[in-house]
Amino acid sequence: MDPLLYLGGLVVLFLLWIKVKGLDYVIVHQRWIFVCLFLLPLSVIFDVYYYLRAWLIFKMCSAPKQHDQRVRNIQRQVREWRKEGGKTHMCTGRPGWLTVSLRVGKYKKTNKNIMINMMDILEVDTQRQVVRVEPLVNMGQITALLNSLGWTLPVLPELDDLTVGGLVMGTGIESSSHIYGLFQHICVAFELVLADGSLVRCTENSDLFHAVPWSCGTLGFLVAAEIKIVPARLWVRLQYEPIRGLENICRRFSEASEDKNNTFVEGLQYSLDEAVIMTGTMTDTAEPDKINRIGLHYKPWFFKHVERYLSENKKAVEYIPLRHYYHRHTRSIFWELQLIPVNMNVCLQDIIPFGNHPVFRWLFGWMVPPKISLLKLTQGETIRQLYEQHHVVQDMLVPMKHIQTAIARFHQDIHVYPLWLCPFVLPPGRGMVHPKGEEAELYVDIGAYGEPRVKHFQAKASCRQLEQFVREVHGFQMLYADVYMERSEFWEMFDGTLYHRLRKELGCQDAFPEVYDKICKAARH
Repeated sequence: MDPLLYLGGLVVLFLLWIKVKGLDYVIVHQRWIFVCLFLLPLSVIFDVYYYLRAWLIFKMCSAPKQHDQRVRNIQRQVREWRKEGGKTHMCTGRPGWLTVSLRVGKYKKTNKNIMINMMDILEVDTQRQVVRVEPLVNMGQITALLNSLGWTLPVLPELDDLTVGGLVMGTGIESSSHIYGLFQHICVAFELVLADGSLVRCTENSDLFHAVPWSCGTLGFLVAAEIKIVPARLWVRLQYEPIRGLENICRRFSEASEDKNNTFVEGLQYSLDEAVIMTGTMTDTAEPDKINRIGLHYKPWFFKHVERYLSENKKAVEYIPLRHYYHRHTRSIFWELQLIPVNMNVCLQDIIPFGNHPVFRWLFGWMVPPKISLLKLTQGETIRQLYEQHHVVQDMLVPMKHIQTAIARFHQDIHVYPLWLCPFVLPPGRGMVHPKGEEAELYVDIGAYGEPRVKHFQAKASCRQLEQFVREVHGFQMLYADVYMERSEFWEMFDGTLYHRLRKELGCQDAFPEVYDKICKAARH
């Protein structure tokens, strides 16, 4: 009984402390308390529920029948919108806080919300080597099922909660993209409900298939996608190579990216002149003394583990279970869970400052990470403003031939480390994103996530400088991030020729907002 009374006393004192300080103070200054006590347990409950639900529905083979009914329901909602006069644009009814992107768009409040509850894997066709899925199926679901069947996606973007719909309508990338391209390039068919309520299936031969990626849901509602699958192996043989000197880093990274014998290529850059380049291949055998199950809850966060090879200045080889490798950055949301001191009188703790401590990992690491959607839902206006002014989350895609200049510009304009370096091949095409010439070109995704350390950082001015550089080298900005470009600058970066033609032909102009209006800074907050 005494322990219960002691625990009850602590709870009462904690609640009194919150009452005295105020909930806003606790959430801003001691956010880890709220995250650990509430968001982590809720995240576990969400994960368990959705895992069991997905497993049961797939085993019972009920998803295809339910899918047809759901599609008809979406068609009915669109036709009702048309009967009512189509006075506002349409968008999906999924709440903005449920998306992995760090923002909640205003358009959800003013547009007609079409409810789309489609989160099931419909079919795994090993003969055709494709998987057919609904748009809200996430990467965690796909790896859990496909890996158990001996298959995987050629490009499997990192975070568990990334959905197929977001990766198709936006984009996705992974360390195998230097071979297979972006997520859109492993898709073979899309099924959409259009502005008139009709259902269409488009493949590589149709213009619509090429216009859908990067359109952010402004050409129709995605209801299913068919995606290529490839045989999976048990392990990833991963080699770590610390490199010093910016010129050496860029040269070695380019060489590794051009080598198609490497199934996976990734770089983590810890300063302007220090990085670790990782190359990997899938294999069914592993050297027992070199196995590292990096996904276990008590293991160090991956980016900290990699940094050790840089500090020790030594090459190394490890064997990592395939699914552990795919989600190696998930537990720490890359490096977003670490402490971020903001250059003001407030210290924004983002999000569990001691999350990589061995004691925390052993006791509570199995609950990490908190869901990004729950973090967004509970962040409040104060934290949102702090993020906007003192935090950068950007992925810029630039031609590999400009990688050295690009890294130097990131260092000059925002000075955020680590930087994530991920190569990808960009084939020619007629959609919004393609190389300048008629041949495939090697690009690199430079991801910056964290607090800028340049003096007098201004979010809008600094990001606009980066955007201008990216446009000058014929690069692209991922549209989940804050976009500060003017409309003319946006369409200078992206090829809108096919996109605008199809919007006119398919009657999208009155049905859906233009992609720029949907993702520009003014519309998303």
